[in-house]
Amino acid sequence: MSRQQFKIAFLLVGMMSLWGFPSEAFGQDYSPADVDESIVRAVQFLSSQQTDVGAWRTESWGESTAITSLAVMSFLAAGHVPGEGPYGEQINQGVRWVVEHQQPNGMLVHQQRSHGPMYSHGICTLMLAEVVGMMDEADEPIVRRALEKAILLILESQSVAKNDRHRGGWRYQTNSRDSDLSVTGWQVLALRAAKDIGCDVPAEAIDAAVDYVRNCAGRNDQGFGYQPGNGPTPTLTGTGITCLEVCGAHHSKEALGGAEWLAENPLRDRSSYFFYGAYYTGIGLFKIGGDVADLNHEHLVTLLLPQQDDDGGWTPRSGSERQAGRIYATSLAVLALAVEYRYLPIYQR
Repeated sequence: MSRQQFKIAFLLVGMMSLWGFPSEAFGQDYSPADVDESIVRAVQFLSSQQTDVGAWRTESWGESTAITSLAVMSFLAAGHVPGEGPYGEQINQGVRWVVEHQQPNGMLVHQQRSHGPMYSHGICTLMLAEVVGMMDEADEPIVRRALEKAILLILESQSVAKNDRHRGGWRYQTNSRDSDLSVTGWQVLALRAAKDIGCDVPAEAIDAAVDYVRNCAGRNDQGFGYQPGNGPTPTLTGTGITCLEVCGAHHSKEALGGAEWLAENPLRDRSSYFFYGAYYTGIGLFKIGGDVADLNHEHLVTLLLPQQDDDGGWTPRSGSERQAGRIYATSLAVLALAVEYRYLPIYQR
């Protein structure tokens, strides 16, 4: 372990002791079996919520390609695969529904029902890249073609002329001339996952995205903000760390600086975009590895398990996450808790 990793782990231990979190692996209150059971219950809840057409819904906007994609990835993260087992056909139906709603330009948004099409598009593209290698012979070519069209749209959107402050990133619209780290995070994960399975993703596109993410780092590499020059938040710091780690900038000064900032300013249940933050801090610190990963996983378990509802789902309680609804929150909780299973290709170290 490097000196900075040791410092981060030391800070995390101190943070957990200060706030009354347990310091032993997996906590004194929750065992690994408890986490496994929580994920099983959550997947059962998600299964019960799929609509007849194969989609999952938001609380406020109805059926959604992004929410359906998050639900599909939750099944995959929990160890279920298309076409097999108790949820195999539900996974197939979800994937097919997303592909069926691809727009002519490659956009994966159901009838443009989205506050930001590229945000939804990135989530859906990531899902297709994660699942395409698991589809059967009939579905695989269809899913791969949809994925290739989706990736092309991401690359075209990145190439829109922008100033130095925003170059390399993405924003809510395909033709946006600025960028933000939240939307960029999903596109980066999608490109990285697609490149890993052989899609044509130029190295220059990954490099440009990494440069934008680095530009979002705070002063002295302490955390990441929404756009260059903005102050850091726990959620966006997790996003920045994840982007750098999955793109090969492993243990970069920005990623380790972000982890150090998170140790002193950790995600809390009242944090803005809490479930989104659980997902990204879970992946990012898992990728950093060692005691940092173990302690953060324990922290997330201690935050998430007490909030799980009796029916196995999670209920978001603030802001936009409340509008997104329980499928959104439950899916991100599963994706955060299941990272150590390493079933999703993007989780591999």
